[in-house]
Parts: sequence; C-alpha cells; structure tokens
Amino acid sequence: MILGMDTSSDTMTIALFNEGVVLGEYTTNLKKNHSVRLLPAIAALMEECAVKPTDIEKIAVAKGPGSYTGLRIGVTVAKTMAWDAGIPIVGISSLALLAENGLYFPGKVVALMDARRMNVYAGVYRASDGVMKNIVADSHIALTDLLEQLTAEKEAILFVGTLTEQIRLTVTEVLGERAVFSQADYTYARASSLVKLAENMDGEPADNFVPDYLKLAEAESKWLESRGSE
Repeated sequence: MILGMDTSSDTMTIALFNEGVVLGEYTTNLKKNHSVRLLPAIAALMEECAVKPTDIEKIAVAKGPGSYTGLRIGVTVAKTMAWDAGIPIVGISSLALLAENGLYFPGKVVALMDARRMNVYAGVYRASDGVMKNIVADSHIALTDLLEQLTAEKEAILFVGTLTEQIRLTVTEVLGERAVFSQADYTYARASSLVKLAENMDGEPADNFVPDYLKLAEAESKWLESRGSE
C-alpha cells in the first residue's frame, strides 16, 4: 500500500495505491493553505478507502522543485508519517510528475513551473516504451534560454504546466506552431501518477530525505551574498 502526496504548487493531490490499483485520489487546484488542508484530506481519503495507517507500506512525495512553502508542507508531513511508521519514503521530481501528462505525446514534453521574473523550473522528457524519460535534466532557467535550446527542433513540443499568459505568449512567439500546450485537465500533477511511479522504487529512510529546490530561496541567497562580502 502506497500513500502519495504533492503540495509543490497550488495543486494539492493525494492518492492511495495498492497492488497496481489506484484505490482513491483527491485533487484540488486552488490557491489555499495546504498546511490546513493536507492532513484532513489524507484522513478523509483513508477513511473512504477503508485504509488504516498500519496498512501503509511506503510514502511517495513530490520532492521539488516548486513553491518553497508548499514543498516544505508536503515533505514534512510525508517524513513525519514515514518516520512514525518506520517505512521508506520515495521522492519524485515535481517536473517528472507533470511530464506524465504527456505520456502519449509523440515528441518532446517540456514540464514547466513558473519561477517568477520570467524564469522557470523546467525539465525535458520523452516517452519511450510507455515510460517517460528525462532527456534534459530539471533546472532553474530563464525562459528565453530554455526556448533558445529548443529553436532548432522541427517537431512539435508539448508544454505541460499551469502557465501564465506571458509564458504562453513568449513560448508561442519563439516556437510558433511547434508549441503545443496541454489541455486544462492535463496542466496539473496527479497523485495517481505519483504513486504509480513510486511503485517499483525502494525509497529511503525518512531521516535522510530532503527536498530538491533547484534554487535557493531569495532570503537564503541574500544571506549567502552578505556572508560572502564580509
């Protein structure tokens, strides 16, 4: 039995998975406080699916990148539950999780998350034999630099993520008709994909697990800069 959760963005999604079957999933795509809603949602889903805490054998969580606050909420809950139960935790890239929405697209899939100031968190993926593979490592990058790397492409490229109008406009200006954007119901991550990806992964002890922010928080960056100038 696997419990999965992702709070790395405005989307909060949780799922229960057992022996190849998604028992239940709860997903919202709202700008609300995950810290207030996550634990009650997990409890409600477990009750609905008649799953007890002792039934959980592994916990899967989106490990980043994404919202610093959102990531910390999901990772803290996942680590606490895994540590308390003495079970492993599996971290899945938030971008890899988004890219799963393009599993049946016949070309490159770019998973994007807005990182502000026209920067993005991005990963380039392609499906092979029914498995989505990362072909350009996840990174924090200026959108213009990312698009420059893609201008030589001749095939259509699928962009997956909840994107601002400015990001969409910039992508279209550079790539034209080669840019394809996911439909509304495929713009956000689903925990049902998360638990599926975690099924055959061993995981690690909760004590060792850390999020993958890809970029320091602004306050941390400024602190390091100030220390370097001393």
